Amino acid sequence: MRFSTLGLSALLLTCATPAFAQEETAPPEPVTVSGSVTLASDYRFRGVSQSDKGFVIQGGATVAHESGVYGGFWGSNLAGWGTFGGPNLELDLFAGFKTPVGDGGTLDIGATWYMYPDGANTTDFIEPYVKLSGTAGPVSLTAGIFYAPPQEALGRWYFTGADAAAGVYNDPGDKEDNLYLSGDAVAAIPNTPISLRGHIGYSDGNPGLGPNGTSVAPTGQYWDYAVGADLTYSGLTFGVTYVGTDISDADGAYLLPNFSKGGFDSIADGTVVFSLTAAF
Repeated sequence: MRFSTLGLSALLLTCATPAFAQEETAPPEPVTVSGSVTLASDYRFRGVSQSDKGFVIQGGATVAHESGVYGGFWGSNLAGWGTFGGPNLELDLFAGFKTPVGDGGTLDIGATWYMYPDGANTTDFIEPYVKLSGTAGPVSLTAGIFYAPPQEALGRWYFTGADAAAGVYNDPGDKEDNLYLSGDAVAAIPNTPISLRGHIGYSDGNPGLGPNGTSVAPTGQYWDYAVGADLTYSGLTFGVTYVGTDISDADGAYLLPNFSKGGFDSIADGTVVFSLTAAF
């Protein structure tokens, strides 16, 4: 395993090198670049499939400065719910600032611009966020607040899926906001390449459908959750995650046929997502 090999090599080098050599270690770079590429069996955004329960290729990169300022991008292919024309691609641009707080905590303030290149004009929207992370023993914890101010992409232009299918706007031009609260926990199992993950989220937004027949908060208010595990080996991370929501078939019935795969199969029901990630 690469991490074990690197750790052992570093330890042997430290023991075999005079103390003065340690003082010559190069200082951290003022600017760092990191990123990843992922192949996944489904793209679940806040518990809801954005790929019609199909495979996706996702990737992105982040440039961070030692001051705490960072920016980057992330993209994924789409299908079904969340498809807005063009190349059927979601491209997220984000920027923010991280700063240490308290005893080992980190405050992260930023915003994400969700865009769909060459798609419909009313699909893009911005969502500012605040995240606070820290540790409790061996567990890393993160709490987040994501608030998107009123925008057309989040509006309730259609009241039902039937209206959207018929192309009849109920309230064209409507602008709504969206609130998302999240909590995440990650715990590494000592002396193993395995880590465990847990997530809980709450959405509060428009209970109808936006100008393109979708919604960031299907049914208006709902919970999503996920539990999973990752195994890292030779620079690759193998992940398995169970993702679900509390949206029942009855709750989402008025959104049909949009809120489904093939008109009947809910895209918010529980499922296991497999992923393979290469990070750099």
